[in-house]
Amino acid sequence: MGVWSESAAVNPPLSGREGVLVSVTIDVEARDLESLLEALANVDFPINPQIYHDAAVRHLYPDGRRYDRPVTLVEFPAYAGRIGEVRRALESRGFPGDSIHVWEMLDAIHSEVFPENAPPGADYRSRCFLKHRAAAFQ
Repeated sequence: MGVWSESAAVNPPLSGREGVLVSVTIDVEARDLESLLEALANVDFPINPQIYHDAAVRHLYPDGRRYDRPVTLVEFPAYAGRIGEVRRALESRGFPGDSIHVWEMLDAIHSEVFPENAPPGADYRSRCFLKHRAAAFQ
């Protein structure tokens, strides 16, 4: 085997001392965007967010219907070991815990739609996050 194969096995791609590099997505109402950005400014690592103003969260229900809720999505990379810090910063500003979503970075790079199973007790079956609301009509 070459050096590349051996080093790849020892150090998985997109990881560092603080864990695996992930993509963090936060859904927020447009009127709360400034407060969210202020909360993110209080974490101890630099965040340069990508903001999608024309986004939606699509809820899929057991009976087949769907509902697209317009939102603003804020997305940025972070190491998995820093997610707790981000979560605490959001909670300190009153953002609900289910507004933060974490995906493996390689999955996030290759997709415009991010599916997520519903939490226990939810009336919907699953939801997905659409970076561009125009994709909601497909």
